[in-house]
Amino acid sequence: MSWNWQHPDWPRFRFDARRIEEAETSFLRHGGILIGALKHLTPDDETELVAETATSEALTTSAIEGEKLDRQSVRSSILRELGLQVDRRAGPREQGVARLMVNLLRRGTDELSHQTLWDWHEMLMLDRSDLSAVGAYRSHPEPMRIVSGRWGRESVHFEAPPSERVREEMDRFVLWFNDSRGDLAPLARSGIAHLYFESIHPFEDGNGRIGRAIAEVALAQGLGQSSLVMLSTEIESRHSAYYQELERASKGLEITDWLAWFSDLVLNAQLRTLSWVDFVIAKTRLLDRIREKVTHDPF
Repeated sequence: MSWNWQHPDWPRFRFDARRIEEAETSFLRHGGILIGALKHLTPDDETELVAETATSEALTTSAIEGEKLDRQSVRSSILRELGLQVDRRAGPREQGVARLMVNLLRRGTDELSHQTLWDWHEMLMLDRSDLSAVGAYRSHPEPMRIVSGRWGRESVHFEAPPSERVREEMDRFVLWFNDSRGDLAPLARSGIAHLYFESIHPFEDGNGRIGRAIAEVALAQGLGQSSLVMLSTEIESRHSAYYQELERASKGLEITDWLAWFSDLVLNAQLRTLSWVDFVIAKTRLLDRIREKVTHDPF
């Protein structure tokens, strides 16, 4: 079986932009609605929204990879990274993913670089003494494969380029990502970036979490500010389908079906965020009415 990176035209992905044209329009429209809604939030409410969405994303991007984190520790770490005083201590895994989430919020529209990717990897792998390379691309001679099943009867779902090709592939990926910013619509660019990065699989571990972070960066750059899209939360709800679609897309360079599936995923993730914003606004208005009533009619 051949993989996408083994094709002569790699990495020239092909797709029919018309299939996702309506989705691209919806993404920009929903993004504008979200940006407008955020203006109605108080600073405290906005902090609550950011903390809640970042906590959800941190927990689910980890859960997708089979890593269960403590919710309160993650939330406390995110609040601390946002500059707020909190008493609760957190473990290295919770601290690391919290740093990544806040980094995405603050620097999500910056250009991508090798150093940024290495920093993200180091954040996520703070306690991983078992890895030979932390904060660096893989260099081991063994094949990088995604497998399932019992030993001796494994099913290979994907095999990435050998380690000696990784730096060259990542040089090309980073250049493509930054150069494509003004050329591709947000959903197409985000979907391609995620698939492209996962196909290289440049790290020993953490590729899924970093790949989803890259997808979120592409969406934020498409809107010109942090999108607050609950992408990992939506992916976690479609866990099996997500891996099936990635595996299917990794076998060739024609990726229209992948982008259509990914676009639907992002739009649903956007609606999750908008629903949460509506909830925060409604709660604030209710509390304001209660406070006003107590002020004017204390007994």
